[in-house]
Amino acid sequence: MQLYAALVGVGATAGLLTGTFVEGLTAPRFLFLVPLPPTPVGFALYGGLTLALVLGVPLALVVYVSQSIDAE
Repeated sequence: MQLYAALVGVGATAGLLTGTFVEGLTAPRFLFLVPLPPTPVGFALYGGLTLALVLGVPLALVVYVSQSIDAE
């Protein structure tokens, strides 16, 4: 769980740095639906939320399946 949190933090930090130092960026859209502001905070949210979802869903499935197998 600590590794997951650290990786989400790295994604948020990368988004923050991208929003700070790269010029001419367009507004990111989380899941192609939710528009976020084209600011460093918006890109930090985008990076953190995207990694949380991309890593969190498979991790949750692995935990669920491993608990189901142990219960049998």
